[in-house]
Amino acid sequence: MSRVRCPLTLALLASCTAGCYDEAAQAPMPNITAPPVEAVQARFGGLPLVERLSGTVRADNQVSLYPELSGRIAAVRVQDGDSVTAGQILVEINADPVREQLRQAEAGLRIGEARVRQAKARLAELQAQAQRTRSLGARELVSALELDTIAAQVESAAADVALAEAQREQNAATLAEQQDLLNKAFVRSPIDGVVGQRNAEVGMQASPSTRLFTVGNVDRVKVRVNVTDNMLRYLEAGQPARITLPAPGGGRLLTAEVSRISPFLNEVTRTTEAEIEIANEGRVLRPGMFVPVDILYGQSQQATLVPTSALFTDPDTGQSGIFVLTGTVTLPAVGGPAPPPLSEPVPVEFRPVAIIARGAMEVAVSGVAAGDWVVTLGQDLLSTGRSQARVRAVTWDHVMTLQGLKREDLLDAVLQPDAPSPAPGT
Repeated sequence: MSRVRCPLTLALLASCTAGCYDEAAQAPMPNITAPPVEAVQARFGGLPLVERLSGTVRADNQVSLYPELSGRIAAVRVQDGDSVTAGQILVEINADPVREQLRQAEAGLRIGEARVRQAKARLAELQAQAQRTRSLGARELVSALELDTIAAQVESAAADVALAEAQREQNAATLAEQQDLLNKAFVRSPIDGVVGQRNAEVGMQASPSTRLFTVGNVDRVKVRVNVTDNMLRYLEAGQPARITLPAPGGGRLLTAEVSRISPFLNEVTRTTEAEIEIANEGRVLRPGMFVPVDILYGQSQQATLVPTSALFTDPDTGQSGIFVLTGTVTLPAVGGPAPPPLSEPVPVEFRPVAIIARGAMEVAVSGVAAGDWVVTLGQDLLSTGRSQARVRAVTWDHVMTLQGLKREDLLDAVLQPDAPSPAPGT
């Protein structure tokens, strides 16, 4: 079950948000004995069970590039964010010493080839001479000694050819080695993608341990999360997943599925890795970004549902519960084009509750009935023993929007006078 809590009950936020509809210009200051709060009606239903995890974004086929040749960087041919194709040269390492050795290897190969031709010509000459000598020997015009001598010369010439050919092969191998070294001076992209995380500058000394660039396909990304061995009892591939974008797109949800879960656990941490593949439209997910990930793995039993922001823990007693409007409560209608005004003071009481199940934005509780009005913002102002509040009735959509904002985003929204306030139903 999710362990997410939404800390939106700061006194500053409560007072600012309750008045963020510019009502100060429309009405006098509210009675300080009945602080302003926001409230929503509890409802009955099943709660989606959610495990909230922290994910790390990686580009598809993301690889880090390292040089295979040590030396100073002579040229950097791309910048961060450039699109590249497989085989494209990104960085050039100064390879002047390698080029010199390559020229020497080429000259050595030419010499070796000349020696092979020379040795073969000598062998052919001796083989022809030996043929003539054998013809004369058949007519007993030459001695046996001469026949043996020419045969030995032919054999020696054949050995010289074999030696020359071996040397030529060695020269060719040296040339190929130098050509390979020269090719390694050019660091190429292994895939089509986008380059980033530049660490290559002209003139810097690079070695095989120096990361130069990272390349990956940012149009499709992988979000990786760590999963505990206990979570493996209810998390599996194919389950729906929601990724919450950080600012400036905070609150926007991207939907996908769990693509795979590694079957191997880390022997120390007892965790494994789950991976979510998702199309990255507009490239809103950036490699290296941390994002909240909700994995939905089922439904709770039917119960009363309230927003997570309705839960309040008394800082003095440590008791957890919900502030509920009591008595006959009549509030202005919710859902019109304009934000509803604050009500006249209405009674409110703190009720301890038992949590049946937790979701990312809702909790199933006992102790509160469906239809009860529960305070979702401003509890800090009620925790001092006040028994009344002026209430602004809001929609669930409004509460979900506020809960989707990070605390910093909400502070910016309520403290910047020119910034539009989150309105009910947005």
